[in-house]
Amino acid sequence: MNETKQQQTLILWDIDRTLLYVGDIDRQVYRETFAEVVGRPAERLPARGTGVTMPRAIRSLLLDNGVTEATVPDLLPRMVELLPRRLAAHRDDLRHQGVLMPGAVTALQAVQHHEGWVPTVVTGNLNPNALLKLAAFDLEMYLDTEIGGFASDDDHRPALVGVAQKRAQAKHGAAFTRDNTVIIGDSLEDVRTGLEGGALVLGVASGKTSAQDLKGAGADVVLDTLEDVRRLMAAITSITT
Repeated sequence: MNETKQQQTLILWDIDRTLLYVGDIDRQVYRETFAEVVGRPAERLPARGTGVTMPRAIRSLLLDNGVTEATVPDLLPRMVELLPRRLAAHRDDLRHQGVLMPGAVTALQAVQHHEGWVPTVVTGNLNPNALLKLAAFDLEMYLDTEIGGFASDDDHRPALVGVAQKRAQAKHGAAFTRDNTVIIGDSLEDVRTGLEGGALVLGVASGKTSAQDLKGAGADVVLDTLEDVRRLMAAITSITT
């Protein structure tokens, strides 16, 4: 008699403003990286809380500060390479100035312990930057970051859903599609990532985007915070069954 295999669900956590917030540290790192590569200070910095991938934020940073389009292909990869090293120099600042979002740890623990749920990340951060931020708050233990999707993989964020799905399938031997993949995030970019990339979307109004706007953008379900773990678990179950 064949045993029924446990249905697996891939849970894709966003990082910034969903699980943690590092304040102005990212912006300081952009300042330092721009000054070192371009040779002058940046007057305009990337917008906060948009959720776009770091390579695209860097491209905007260069163009918004008077760098010519022709020089971007040379300068952008240099900044992408330098950015993680600059953030690593702020490791202590991440720990002391950054904050966990309300309910983040309990939510991560609950999802990790749920049978059949596979938790990882899909993030606009470069891989080293994401790991530095998670490690600053000891969150990496709740996530399988080896199967995540990072801006290092593709600067088009919706494509990262497919990256994570393929990595998870290779590791777990299960097919992951829109029906059994959930992205949890706080921004309109997280919603777009799910809709275009192939994942259900659980919005959390812990960032700059309201619950109403997250729902209006197409999130399947929206929570105000991660603090009500039972509601979180019920929400994930409701959209995947």
